[in-house]
Amino acid sequence: MKVLFIHPNFPGQFRHLANDLAAQPGNQIVGMGENDQIVRQQHLTKNVALWGYRLSRAPSASTHHYVRQIERDVLRGQAALRKCLELRQRGFVPDIICAHAGWGDLLYIREVFPNTRIVGYFEFYFLSKGADIGFDPEFPTTLDNHCEVHTKNMTHLLSWQSCDHGWSPTNWQASLFPEAYRPRITVIHEGVDTTRLCPDPAASFQLADGRTLTRNDEVITLINRNMEPYRGFHVFMRTLPEIQRRRPNAHTVIVGDDQDVSYGNRPPDGRTWRQVLLDETGGNLDLQRIHFVGQLEFERYRQVLQISSAHLYLTYPYILSWSMVEAMSCACLLIASNTPPVAEIVRDGENGLLFDFFDRKKLADLVCDALANPQNHASLRLNARTTVLESYDQRSICLPRQRQLIESLLTSQPRFM
Repeated sequence: MKVLFIHPNFPGQFRHLANDLAAQPGNQIVGMGENDQIVRQQHLTKNVALWGYRLSRAPSASTHHYVRQIERDVLRGQAALRKCLELRQRGFVPDIICAHAGWGDLLYIREVFPNTRIVGYFEFYFLSKGADIGFDPEFPTTLDNHCEVHTKNMTHLLSWQSCDHGWSPTNWQASLFPEAYRPRITVIHEGVDTTRLCPDPAASFQLADGRTLTRNDEVITLINRNMEPYRGFHVFMRTLPEIQRRRPNAHTVIVGDDQDVSYGNRPPDGRTWRQVLLDETGGNLDLQRIHFVGQLEFERYRQVLQISSAHLYLTYPYILSWSMVEAMSCACLLIASNTPPVAEIVRDGENGLLFDFFDRKKLADLVCDALANPQNHASLRLNARTTVLESYDQRSICLPRQRQLIESLLTSQPRFM
């Protein structure tokens, strides 16, 4: 079987499936993405031929702001098209293509491979109401914002025309797409390596100052790719002074970057969100008990989860982070916002604890109780891991379902003739 994976940040969501298929004798697997990212990610894939593309230029500054991202997507689609033409000239015609549908890579691929089955990864469809936009009253939106997010869906809508089938990671994310799409979108999470991401009572984590934290310490953990309001960083930081006041021995370990944002906007004054929130709350915080550890290699990332006394996950109604499910796999006591798609996985009082995203008093109460009475929450930890083992285990559940999706498309009636 010949499979082409396309993602601007390859391998992205396709890392495990690409490696799994590449390990099977007789398969030819190609991964394609933006050139600089491909170079950085070579160590993540085995037996996968990597092809990088470059955009011919950046979007014009004079382009209307509604369609500036669309222009970038068109440029990306052209770059992916050129690389696919090279692949075809070298004799590689894939049986199936798996590509992220939200960045433009899929726009023109059917022109090169008219008979190839194509699966689009449909991660998030933008709505002006009912999801992330307008969720947080601290950041009000305008009619202009609503019109812009509708326009951002053009790439998904046009990419859909090339797809035989769609793939989304959660039911809620799939439900955001137009009703006509949904019958041909299969929900499969990327899955968690539960063998590597597992509890370890003997785990420890060394801080930059030489101190070591273990499961015997009171450790609050928060993991975000970037510290930003979309992932509740502002809510957490405004709650932390009260938590520290009530739990004078508690340490907080925050994993992630603080120089950029993944979602939403940067602060308007040039500061980072970390700076903004520390400037706001720092006078009421014991900074010696807050540890910003940056991005971590896997082993240290796992140690953070394994020593956690209370793991916090806050999010707008938006894309679900891998880290939440990975924390559950490590049997963390998960304290999470009651927002979709979190509530699709976390059942309050059974495998985690849920609170209203804006309810800082409830958040403080839950965290302090978790630290004061760890024995009362042992069943939640066990149930969290059981949930992952039964529904999100990569090897036994998610990868077989992903392979089944691909194999079923190869033998089904094609959408395009």
